[in-house]
Amino acid sequence: MADPAATDPSAAATAQLAPDSLPAVAPEVARAVDAGDTLATVDLGSNSFHLLVARLDGGTLQVIDRHKEMVRLGEGLTSDKHLREDVAERALACLERMGQRLKDMPPKRVRAVGTNTLRQIRPEAHFVERAELALGHPIEVIAGREEARLIYLGVSHGLAIGDEKRLVIDIGGGSTEVIVGQGFQPTLRESLHMGCVSMARRFFGNDKITAKQMDKAELYGALEVRPVRELFRQSGWATATGSSGTIKSIAAVVMAEGWSEDGITAESLGRLRAAILDAGKASALDFKGLSERRRPVFAGGVAVLRALFSSLAIEHMRVSDQALREGLIYEMVGRLEHEDVRERTVATFSRRFDVDQAHAARVKETALHLLAQLREPWQLSHPDYAPMLGWAAELHEIGLAVSHSHYQKHGAYLIGNADLSGFTRQEQQVLAALILGHRRKLPIDAFLQLPSSVRYCARRLCVILRLAVLLRRGRSPDGIPEPDLGADGDTLLLRFPDGWLDQHPLTRLELEEEAARLLAGSFGLEFG
Repeated sequence: MADPAATDPSAAATAQLAPDSLPAVAPEVARAVDAGDTLATVDLGSNSFHLLVARLDGGTLQVIDRHKEMVRLGEGLTSDKHLREDVAERALACLERMGQRLKDMPPKRVRAVGTNTLRQIRPEAHFVERAELALGHPIEVIAGREEARLIYLGVSHGLAIGDEKRLVIDIGGGSTEVIVGQGFQPTLRESLHMGCVSMARRFFGNDKITAKQMDKAELYGALEVRPVRELFRQSGWATATGSSGTIKSIAAVVMAEGWSEDGITAESLGRLRAAILDAGKASALDFKGLSERRRPVFAGGVAVLRALFSSLAIEHMRVSDQALREGLIYEMVGRLEHEDVRERTVATFSRRFDVDQAHAARVKETALHLLAQLREPWQLSHPDYAPMLGWAAELHEIGLAVSHSHYQKHGAYLIGNADLSGFTRQEQQVLAALILGHRRKLPIDAFLQLPSSVRYCARRLCVILRLAVLLRRGRSPDGIPEPDLGADGDTLLLRFPDGWLDQHPLTRLELEEEAARLLAGSFGLEFG
């Protein structure tokens, strides 16, 4: 398929829009950002890359900049999960342009996330590292259900507040997120492995669009929905809302052609399908409201939406201008106000797996005390490190719900594979590695599998967690002396009050054994 963005970057970029407003945020959250402070999000989708810049003005998030380029990252994904170099270069050039807009913004006020295609690209392709250099900011790859949560957060802020349950659908380039929620809280989330780009490649890649191809595409879509069809049908949703460029384009076409007066109806989708078949080719689609850049993937998006309408018995769908990037903005405002969904997620998992929360809190207190002493000598001053260490301490015994034998392995598996709301995939990998390494042998391989940007700090945080767990191994609620902790390179210097270790020979023995384990991991431990 020809792509104008490959030869003319200006053709791919949307014109920057005049400032507009996102709905007001709650007053208690609005305090998080001072008037005039700017936040930015970057959404690296399988079809398009989006940049959104906003600031808080009188309790309302004011959009001051939008930028979109149809990169079609998904069409460059090879069968062995690498990225074709021409598509990679196209994406990197886009990110460099976005990076120019973000170069003067503090890192804590910029959040960039990657979705379906970035979830699939093999780590050894090193595309994410190249993308981060081009953008000038870290890029988080988020899981499908986390993407769904953030989409619902964005869409729900743009809807009138009500008690009804809402169905929200977002069709991306490589995945489709389906969510049911009430108010601002999603109650049911799924990410389906189909999108406008992947569907177009699979069924309409030869530019031809026949009834047989469309039937196959819609049947494939129905099969993807089938495992969760009854779950969503019986969830009690009252209204359906669609987000994403695909759904907005479909709505624009059916309304411009006079097939629907408001949003998308099941009847208008049927008329659109017939018109697409009459055209016979993706390149021949010439509907009012359809941009030339969306033409190659339009039939794929229509097939996905038709499958969803049929499977979920949707008769009418309204359209939201807000989606993932707006959800990221609201999430950032919440985190700045210390209303972090990750805190709730950790607390929920602690309760679900019957963690000894009093003991976990004591381990967390000791770990953070040790971290405070090593922030400078071990270069652990980044604001993300303390929360991550605290969460690892709160969840370090979660594997006991499976078995006491090798419970650190069970805990790492649970955390590494669960749907943890608010956490990126990288954060889950780090958290799992910390839990795996909190006792017994230091798992060097687990840390080598982490992205290079976090290996160094994660290993050191793990050593701190190990010491905190060891010092609290007696599980007594009574206080323990707060040892002085210093570092000489990778050698730790642990000092207790005079005579304390003589009165606690078991702790001395455990420290001797720990010193031997750490030495095998290239760390030293001296104590006295």
